[in-house]
Amino acid sequence: MPTTLQTEVVDLRIPARPVINPWFIAGTVMLATFMEVLDTSVANVALPHIAGSLSSSVDEATWVLTAYLVANAVVLPLSGWFSTLFGRKRFYMACVLLFTASSAMCGLAPSLPMLILFRVLQGLGGGALQPVSQAILRETFPPEKQGIAMAMYGMGVVFAPVVGPTLGGWITDNYTWRWIFLINIPVGICSLLLTSLLIFDPPYLFRKTLRDGLKIDYIGLGLLATGLGSLEIMLDEGQRNDWFSSHGIVAAAVIAAIGLIGVVLWELRQKEPVVDFRLLKERTFAISTASMFVLGFVLYGSTMALPLFLQTLLGYTAMQSGLALSPGGLMIMIMMPIVGILLSKVQARWLIVFGLISSSLGLFEMSHWNTQINFGHAVSARVVQSFGLAFLFVPINTVAFSFVARAKTGYATGLINLARNIGGSSGIAICTTLIARREQFHQQRLVEHLSPLDLRYQSALAGAKQLFITNGSDPSQAAAQAHGMIYNMVQQQAAMLSFNEVFWFLGVAFLAVIPLMFLMKRTGLVQGAVVAE
Repeated sequence: MPTTLQTEVVDLRIPARPVINPWFIAGTVMLATFMEVLDTSVANVALPHIAGSLSSSVDEATWVLTAYLVANAVVLPLSGWFSTLFGRKRFYMACVLLFTASSAMCGLAPSLPMLILFRVLQGLGGGALQPVSQAILRETFPPEKQGIAMAMYGMGVVFAPVVGPTLGGWITDNYTWRWIFLINIPVGICSLLLTSLLIFDPPYLFRKTLRDGLKIDYIGLGLLATGLGSLEIMLDEGQRNDWFSSHGIVAAAVIAAIGLIGVVLWELRQKEPVVDFRLLKERTFAISTASMFVLGFVLYGSTMALPLFLQTLLGYTAMQSGLALSPGGLMIMIMMPIVGILLSKVQARWLIVFGLISSSLGLFEMSHWNTQINFGHAVSARVVQSFGLAFLFVPINTVAFSFVARAKTGYATGLINLARNIGGSSGIAICTTLIARREQFHQQRLVEHLSPLDLRYQSALAGAKQLFITNGSDPSQAAAQAHGMIYNMVQQQAAMLSFNEVFWFLGVAFLAVIPLMFLMKRTGLVQGAVVAE
């Protein structure tokens, strides 16, 4: 009897939750999520303007991106622990406030070091918004509606990296780079007001913080921050520093390995871990996390490679290349709600398989491009790829949480979002390296044919020389121009072949995930909901 009375006293301290339309809550968390994910890509096209304005080199300015990604990655897996310690709503509002305030400071930064510092703060504030938003959605919606709710959330997560470069280019060209940060202020204020009115913590979080309390695991926090920070620095700076020929990159790799291995071993021994790696013992959640890593890898890798191809080989402006990506984003926005509805009729694993095949078809189409493609070709292939992407994000998340206890949702969302974050960084780093290295390889192979013994080369050289003579050049000048023109063609073709191989590689990466779908635990459909059998 005393135990019962004590429990009732604790329950009386939990404020009653008013009845609120769950779609208002979904719109609220999507607002902050879209704003945060947008900032991972919106600054990319503005780097030359930032460097020029703050009297620094473009290489130095890349730390504006790196600093954000490092801070973002560090806080992602800690979101569940902080939510339990401070309360989910309080922690979420603190993150939105920090993100908004640091965005304002970024827009007003007087120097590059100050901008990098403020981007670190922005990454710390924004990193937890995605996993906490997913946890809120899972608490808000009944199981039969979680698919469509996750679809709405996914629209922001997947569409933001697509529209980011276009929006960033337009703002930078028409106003100033500072506005790519300042536009976050009204959105952040709106998000804070809506969150304070509409979102409330679930009861179990109140009970846990009031009854138990948590110890701060300084060793776990230190190992995690060191490992993830070093990993992000290695991935972002690797290609610019020729990877492991650089002592700095080797040091970052060693520190990352020690930190990440150390934090896993340490946290598995803790009763109250800051990151609950025990969740990965559940087979379906582990496979979903690996699948989300590959999704981030391909999404961010292709989103980097496609604009680079259009701008460097086809001469598109940043705005034009962004417009080529935009229809793909619209396709995602159209299809995601449909996928959310399909989850109540079709097993999630089959939707994932369909999405992997569809998206890889778009990538394989890109792998057959040449320098003569037009705008329509670029748009159609991206639309096919994006059509498949719409079938991945929501089903993967739905299956992942089917076998995770609700009390562990915060920890699970942190891990799966970290997987996508690290996958995105890895995709950009590896695709950038492949483009550069394979271009060098193909150029060496093509140059082998530029010899006096190659009749086709001599014929092309003679034709080009005659063309320049006809246009008014003297014979010696025409010969130099002909050699230059053919060498430029070789460089262009070498680059084209490297892009083809990268798109093919990304398509194969998606197909390689399909066998994992058959290792997931079977899910069944009950009254329109995806449930575990």
